[in-house]
Amino acid sequence: MPKAEKLAAETLTPVPADVVPVPAEAASGEAEETPLEALASICSVLVIGLYILTFLAQNFVIPSGSMEHTLLVGDHLLVDRITIAPPSYWMPLVHYREPKHGDIVVFFKPGNPDMFLVKRLIGVPGDHIHLRNGVVILNGVAQNEPYAKLWPGDTYYPYIDDFPSVSTADANGVTEEWAVDLPNHIQGNDLVVPPGMFFMMGDHRHDSLDSRFWGFVPRANIVGRPLFNYWSFKTPDDEIDKTSIGDHIAWMGHVAIHFFTDTRWTRTFHMVK
Repeated sequence: MPKAEKLAAETLTPVPADVVPVPAEAASGEAEETPLEALASICSVLVIGLYILTFLAQNFVIPSGSMEHTLLVGDHLLVDRITIAPPSYWMPLVHYREPKHGDIVVFFKPGNPDMFLVKRLIGVPGDHIHLRNGVVILNGVAQNEPYAKLWPGDTYYPYIDDFPSVSTADANGVTEEWAVDLPNHIQGNDLVVPPGMFFMMGDHRHDSLDSRFWGFVPRANIVGRPLFNYWSFKTPDDEIDKTSIGDHIAWMGHVAIHFFTDTRWTRTFHMVK
């Protein structure tokens, strides 16, 4: 008899009459999970996941090119929401520190609490800042910023490159509130960062609407700092403007079809700095 047939026959061996079958669950000492227990387990996982995403870490996607080459459109980031966020005194054992020069920061846009932005921190409270021909002068010292070098095609623009020496009337994109408030913070040739505020700029200086256009970022608006890029997918610059349901469905189909060819694999788990 072939081996497969022997195994089939062995599984049909009669059980002696004096032997009482024991359920598998009892033999192993494990009780079957009830539907209510299964639901409780799922809820526990969801609560833990929600807690992590709300208080500890969160994922964000880069929608614009204001931080290129540091961050690209289509980069998906895991953001640390603890270290530089405003301290929570109900969590005394958690390590906090104040934001510092050069940090890449995720924050709520001033005046628009529903919009997340990501920029580099240039000025902290008390700093004196101005730009001359695109170079940041911080407290009298010209800064070396290799991540902010000019792109091909970038041309001199007075308001951007010699900020704040040029009137806001000569600039496009400046908010009305900042146009009124900016003169209150100028001493000599410098912009002075007031207490509790921070000055942010994008690394792609000629393609970034930042603190030069809408002003200081309050401490309370700071959410966290990106840790690493867990996935990067080639994404058109105008994808953020496509908001219809049809656009979203078409984009999901595009991602599914081109996942392997358009994923930037070299940026996977790329640390942000």
